Amino acid sequence: MTSHSYWINTATAFDGGAAGPVPSRADAVVIGGGYTGLAAARALALEGARVVVLEGARVAQAASGRNGGQCNNGLAQDFGGMVAAYGLERARAFYRDFDDAVTTVETIVRDEAIDCDFLRGGKLKLAAKPEHVAKLEASAKFLRREVDSDVAFLDVAATRREVASDSFHGALLFRRSASMHVGRFGAGLAEAAARRGALLFEHAFVTRLERLGGTRYRVTSTRGVVEADRVLIATGASEKGPFGWFRRRIVPIGSFIVATEPLPADLRQALLPEARTCTTTRLIGNFFRTTPDNRLIFGGRARFALPGPRDDAKSGIVLRRSMIGMFPALAQTRIDYCWGGVVDMSADRLPHAGQHDGLFFATGFSGHGTQMSVHLGSAMAGVMLGMRSDILWDQGAWPAIAGHYGKPWFLPAVGAWYRIKDAIS
Repeated sequence: MTSHSYWINTATAFDGGAAGPVPSRADAVVIGGGYTGLAAARALALEGARVVVLEGARVAQAASGRNGGQCNNGLAQDFGGMVAAYGLERARAFYRDFDDAVTTVETIVRDEAIDCDFLRGGKLKLAAKPEHVAKLEASAKFLRREVDSDVAFLDVAATRREVASDSFHGALLFRRSASMHVGRFGAGLAEAAARRGALLFEHAFVTRLERLGGTRYRVTSTRGVVEADRVLIATGASEKGPFGWFRRRIVPIGSFIVATEPLPADLRQALLPEARTCTTTRLIGNFFRTTPDNRLIFGGRARFALPGPRDDAKSGIVLRRSMIGMFPALAQTRIDYCWGGVVDMSADRLPHAGQHDGLFFATGFSGHGTQMSVHLGSAMAGVMLGMRSDILWDQGAWPAIAGHYGKPWFLPAVGAWYRIKDAIS
């Protein structure tokens, strides 16, 4: 078993990084070479801007290459709760932007001819307890009436035809959701940005930001100093660098994933006949899907800790136990990959984008970054160029999380509270 991401290990790495030091001037500097930054760089370059991307390590190999490979529509929160908090029209706009985000990814895949197994197979939200079924059924009715006529409720019999497990008691089917090979997509997005004219500098860690006036900044990195008319912060939950204001508003949470050895084709087909992406209704739940090479990808918040060799390995044991509990037929199946990634969680579990101190930003994707990072990165390019000002996720004041300064010391307590809520819900 390897501790590398299956997605990164089975993709051809991007090799088009710029050589030498960074140029002294640029129209736009993008800090962060994940999906957000790469999508923004591509969109900026398409409009003729001189773009420099500064990535502290390798492009698309942090959260963008270490997730579950799901590209789902539908909000992280209950739609009814969003309506109560924001009103029906704004909740609809939030929901529809998640729909649009999947389409943004699909369009880039098509326009740039990225070979990443993109598939609109749909998503199942699976009732992990009998007590959750009534709420899912009510949610389906509300969603169909107010915002998404493609959602369907599946009873227990229909759910078992979709997922070969006795662990689930019903499901919501979101037909607009998709899956893809996120490693190949990341490499393809980087190649597209470079092909359009963006300069991508890897191993260019940003150490200093100096405001020169308005949106102009001098950016110091380990590969040189560049002055830019506009700067986009696309670092996610970065724990290092001059991004303290953002760190106080984003909680880095570990997400852990295993990938099985290739399964017999008939077994893989039996487990998930429609090849849908799946999530469960527990607060500390699981997500899973199959791959074209017949593996099961299975993940979740196995431990409330950040990724690292020890916690990745411990989480792999927890995940394998959960996987076999759901799918006893996999009891003798080998785990080939076990890895961890970081989710950039906001307090409201919604993305945030806009401007702070003349810096543009898009972050806080809260487990939905595969589609929303690409969508918002592309959108923020339009904002930076003065082509649009209608970013839904620019909600004005964004308060810091009380007591949070970057290190999520409170995660064990949060995990304990979620486990209690899962037990009694």
